[in-house]
Amino acid sequence: MELAMRKDVPVEETWDLSLIYPTEEAFQADVERAKALADDICETFQGKLTDADAIVRCMDEYEEYLKAMVLTGDYAGLAVEVDYTDGAALERSRRIQSLYAELDSRLTFIRSEILQQPEAVIEEAAEKSVKAKNCLRDILREKPHVLSPETERVLAAFSQTFETPYEVYNIAKLADMKFPSFTVNGKEYPLGYSLFEDDYEYERDTDVRRAAFAAFSDKIRQYENVTAAAYNACVTTEKVESRLRGHASVFDYLLFDQKVTREMYDRQIDLITEKLAPHMRRYAKLIQRIYKLDKMTFADLKLPLDPDYDPKVTIAQSHDLVKEGLAILGEDYGAMIDEAYRDRWIDFAKNQGKCTGGFCSSPYGRGSFILLSWNDRMSDVSTVAHELGHAGHFRLANSHQSLYDTDVSTYFVEAPSTMNEILLAHHLLKTNDDPRFRRWVLGSMIGNTYYHNFVTHLREAWYQREVYKIIDDGGSVDAETLSDIFRRNLELFWGDTVELTEGAELTWMRQPHYYMGLYSYTYSAGLTVATQAALRIEREGAPAVADWMEVLKAGSTLDPAGLAKLAGIDISTDKPLLDTIDYIGSVIAELERLTDEIEGK
Repeated sequence: MELAMRKDVPVEETWDLSLIYPTEEAFQADVERAKALADDICETFQGKLTDADAIVRCMDEYEEYLKAMVLTGDYAGLAVEVDYTDGAALERSRRIQSLYAELDSRLTFIRSEILQQPEAVIEEAAEKSVKAKNCLRDILREKPHVLSPETERVLAAFSQTFETPYEVYNIAKLADMKFPSFTVNGKEYPLGYSLFEDDYEYERDTDVRRAAFAAFSDKIRQYENVTAAAYNACVTTEKVESRLRGHASVFDYLLFDQKVTREMYDRQIDLITEKLAPHMRRYAKLIQRIYKLDKMTFADLKLPLDPDYDPKVTIAQSHDLVKEGLAILGEDYGAMIDEAYRDRWIDFAKNQGKCTGGFCSSPYGRGSFILLSWNDRMSDVSTVAHELGHAGHFRLANSHQSLYDTDVSTYFVEAPSTMNEILLAHHLLKTNDDPRFRRWVLGSMIGNTYYHNFVTHLREAWYQREVYKIIDDGGSVDAETLSDIFRRNLELFWGDTVELTEGAELTWMRQPHYYMGLYSYTYSAGLTVATQAALRIEREGAPAVADWMEVLKAGSTLDPAGLAKLAGIDISTDKPLLDTIDYIGSVIAELERLTDEIEGK
């Protein structure tokens, strides 16, 4: 279980960044092109954005700059994500970040000068522009919150510095933490961040699983103060900027770009906390019953429902499973899945220094790049399906919209990905009527898809909201405060059903999402839309699929409510969320019934 160095992993299990640039020379040439474009934009347009035609020409050229910036930035940044111990990759990524902080600072005049024009001129430019229509209207929307040109330039120059808390968090977590082995019943076990999260949390031997949790918690606790300091710096910076920009609260500031209301944000947290908790407590008791545990602890919550029925899945088999499971989305979608496996879009490897979890990056004009660590589990197949949901979304958005119209609100962005997880599970259920198989599929859906998005990330969202309340009131947070908040958070949700063993309160240390604004809650928001859209596809077939494809093509031309409406879902009310919680409850009831049948009760 000892993790390999990056240089020692099989190349076929790694992604191929040459799909972005075939050579280092091509990468450097595009860096130089971005610099030249920035120079030309400044020379041609600075001080001259006084009419609609000039604004349109400037926005067209600025899009070309952004394309080069995205491609070169992703090329450098993705190399770091697979190995934070690679000093050369880190140095190159930092140089690119520093360069674009400088160039972006110079180019802040674009937005500032546009906003100095009368609204009628900006509207005229929006009407004339083929590519930047919605972007220009978004700039107009920002007008009450834009600072002086000089202040905007200075803030842009500091953008790299503002990323320092997240960088400190990642380096502490992925480069500095060295985990000692632990011993159970005379046997020594290696330990690492991804080994714990990808293996030991699912370990069926209770002694090993709980000992791993204790050893993992002991190690990360040694970094609680530096992690808390990094996070406090992040949220304090966000509060300062929210105040500078004239937002009523840090919540308003962080929700502004998502184009959702505070009511929509609070609804996800409050309704799930209240309505889902009883269902998930029943699920926890079911795990305890199946494993015959003396007590249900926080370290036991990730266990699969059937300790002897979790078939191993190879990477090659995952290709077939994902393609069959998502066949309902059409031939073009299936062709994309084939391309992803054939052309190495996916980094499956497990190695030291690799980012934990999973993500998909889709640089404009290229394919997608998916990161995960493969563990031969069905949950990995769901992760691939999930990330291919992002890939399919941005493949369609990028091919139908300008770069300006592909920045989809985070409130909606997880809908296409979680939709794929549901479709995959529903397909598997149709292939076998055996009660044990059905329990395995439904248990995987609850234990992975819904637990991950409606429990793990939602508890993060509750915790974040409490932190931001403190920050909004002018306070600050330290490790003790953060651990206390997270402990209360877990107690509220699990009640006395789950024993919160020492270390559970440190869960706040384990997620990078806290450095991305109000992101955690959007997983449940996206999955709410995905659940209702998937159920509609199950009922209606082709017409619902056609609507969904139009949603994916739309990119960011619509706000989250508009995108959901295009899919036939009204998220202005509680109904989609309440229906989704009821659906989760019905699946857990089915798991209880299947367990009774399997056990002969």
